[in-house]
Parts: sequence; C-alpha cells; structure tokens
Amino acid sequence: MSWIERMGRWFEAHRFGVDLTTTVLLAALMLTSATDLYASDPNLSRTESTVWTVALLAPLPWRRTRPVPSAVAVFAIALSHMLAGYPMIMPGDLLVLVSLFSVTVYGPTWAHVTAICSTAVGSVVVLPLAVSVFTLGGLSASGVAEMLPVGIFCLVAGLAVWAFALVRRSRRVTMDALRDRAHRLEIERDQQARISAAAERARIAREMHDIVAHSLSIVVAQADGGRYAAASDPEAAVRALGTISETGRTALTDMRRLLGVLRSQDDEDAVRVEAAPRSTSPPALAAGPGGAPRPATGVADEPRQARPAPQPGVEEIEDLVAQARDGGQRVSLVRVGEPRTLPAGMGLTLYRVCQESLTNVRKHAGPDPAVTVAVRWTPSTVELEVLDDGRGAAAAADDPGFGLRGMRERANLYGGTLETGPRRAGGFRVHLELPLPGAPVTAPPAPTTPSATTAQEDA
Repeated sequence: MSWIERMGRWFEAHRFGVDLTTTVLLAALMLTSATDLYASDPNLSRTESTVWTVALLAPLPWRRTRPVPSAVAVFAIALSHMLAGYPMIMPGDLLVLVSLFSVTVYGPTWAHVTAICSTAVGSVVVLPLAVSVFTLGGLSASGVAEMLPVGIFCLVAGLAVWAFALVRRSRRVTMDALRDRAHRLEIERDQQARISAAAERARIAREMHDIVAHSLSIVVAQADGGRYAAASDPEAAVRALGTISETGRTALTDMRRLLGVLRSQDDEDAVRVEAAPRSTSPPALAAGPGGAPRPATGVADEPRQARPAPQPGVEEIEDLVAQARDGGQRVSLVRVGEPRTLPAGMGLTLYRVCQESLTNVRKHAGPDPAVTVAVRWTPSTVELEVLDDGRGAAAAADDPGFGLRGMRERANLYGGTLETGPRRAGGFRVHLELPLPGAPVTAPPAPTTPSATTAQEDA
C-alpha cells in the first residue's frame, strides 16, 4: 500500500476532524473578505456579511458524516440571507457548491436530486428576484432580465459541480461494492476452509473406523478362540495365530494406503528441500557396501518409501469374504450381472460398506451366523446387499451408530441410498445402491432373469 492510499484511508477514518480543520482554514480566508456584492453601502454590510458567512461555515464540519442535515442547513441559510436583503455574499455563497458536492457524493439519491433542484431554483428564480427587489428598488422585468445571466452562470456552475460529484459518487459506490465483495469472499473462503477441514476429518474418521474396527474384531475373535483351543487343539491355535498375523498385515497395509493418500507431494518436496545439504563444498565420502566409498547425501540413510498402493475397490470384496471365512465366519458371495469399471471412490465405498457390514455381523450377530454378500449390476446402478440370520434386532438396538452413520455418509457422497434394519425372518440386512456414472437417472432397471444374468456363488 502506497503512502497516498494510507493517507486516503486515514482521511476516510477521521472525516469529522479533517472537515473541521478544513472549515477553520476556510473561515480564516473567507472572513477577511466577506462582503455583499449588491450592497448599497459595503461598510455597513460588512458585519452582516461576516455573520452570514459564519452561519454558512458552521454546518460544514458535518458535510460528510451527516451530509443531509449539513446540506439542508447551508441551503436554508443561503435562502434566508437572500430573503433578508443580502442577495449574494461572496465568497460565502460558494459554500453552497461545497455542500452540493458533499451531499451528492455521500448522501442518498433523493437528497442530491433535491439539492440540485434547489440550486436551480435559487440561481434562476430567487437570486434575480432578490437583487431586483432589494438592490434595484423594486420588482421589475428589466431588473430580473438583467440578473438572469448571472443566475444562469450560477446554475451552470452548480451543474458542473453536481456532474463531477456524480462521477465521484459512482467511483465511491464501486469501491464500497468491491470492498464488501472482498469481505464476503474472505468470509466464504474461511467457511469453505472449515467445511473442507470438517469433511476431511469425517473422511479420515470413516477410513480409520473401517480399518481398525474390522481388523481388531478379527484379531480379538481369533485371539479368544486360540486361547481356549491352545490346550486341547494346538493346530487350531496355530491357525488362529496365522489369521491374526495375516489380519494385522492387511490392516497395516490399509493404514499405509490411507497415510499415502493423505501425504501430499508438496509436503514431500518441502521435506526433501529442507533435508538437502546447503554446503557448496565437495560431498564427503562414506563407506558403502563392501568398503567402497560413496558420496554422503547429508540425509540419514533410510529405505525409499514405496508409492502408495491404490485403494481397494469392488474387485477386492472377494478377498474380504475370503478373509472373513478364514476368521471362522460362514460367508457366501453372490454376483449378479455384468461387472463394469467404477471410479476409485465408488469402488472404495462398496468395499468399505461390505467391510463394515461383516464387522457388525462379527460383533453383533451372535454365534455362527450365516452371511450372504450379494453384488448386483443393473444398467443404471450397482447394489451391495449383506444378509445374515443372527441377532439382527438386538444388533440394531445395541449398535452405537458410528459404523452405520459412516456407511450412510459414504452412500450420500455418491448420490446413493442405504437401507439397514432387521429382517422379518430374523437377522440383519444392509442394502446399498449407487447410481453408475453416466447412466440415465430415470431409466428403469432392466429385469434380471436367470438366463440373462451370470451368478457365481462361493461355498
């Protein structure tokens, strides 16, 4: 910001003080030369001209803070001294133009329109009549005609000041609109940042919940089973420990995937720049493999981090079912329809909903429930349904709702629907339906028949 802009802002912030100082300076100049141009005896009218000039100067300190009352006071005083027998006091009457400018720039529309109309009437009508009556000895057509050019000149001066003030008003309105827009954009930016941060926290919470809850439920179940089977069936305990180990590795891989997605390339570049050596001297040699020297990089030798693996999708549901079978669940997988390629986020939604559903079955469905996972492909949608014959009603009552809420948020993110609840025949049902990208929303789903669909059921 330049010094001119800073000075302008300071003047805008201290309007009354600046206008008061300006008025005092004008008073020092005007009071020494105040006179009535049409007075018969200038010496006698000097005192009255000074009084009227002071009266015209008095409202000026409020010309920007209170533009309408200030303009009304100046115009009323100017009209009063004309009707009182002092047609034109100079240079005090020039303050009418100052007041006209101020009310046009800082006042409402009706105020500056009224001010210019009053200026026109005072210049063309009141001024010639006042001069004719109080100076030329009475009202006469010749006196009015003689003073009409002077009134027209005053009107032209007022119109010029009004036009210049309108340009200044337009610029001021534009600047105020830009400042208001910038302020609203800042508020909107902060709101969007908060919304984005909240959405990111919710997404991370969903991912962490699905990864940790699913893996730990398997680990806890296998650990309890292995502990009881260790004395009587060592082989079962070994299998349980193997399942725990495999589940832990899978959870660790999922955590690495999640952290790899969260880590941005910019952060990696920043770390690489900060860790780079800043010395311009030749690099020192360190012993490499086999004693061969190698240049030191200035960074501790660490294994290069692998690129993050892609997030799981609908294709990995079969591995999820196999993992659940290894954990002791009776799970069958059914596929209906022709699979299609899905966006990564939509495939991850199907995978996570299936994962959370199997986790809820393991936690709430009771001992040895039968579970069916069905994936159906239609021309416009893809559906995932997880059914079990366990304690569905009790699960719905005992579940705190975090997993179901996360599944519903995932479904809403892609315009899908999620239905959960107990089954009439017993058990619990989770049904997810997502619209396929590019499919018409209003197109009815094509009927599925055994001859038109391919079904595969894993025992």
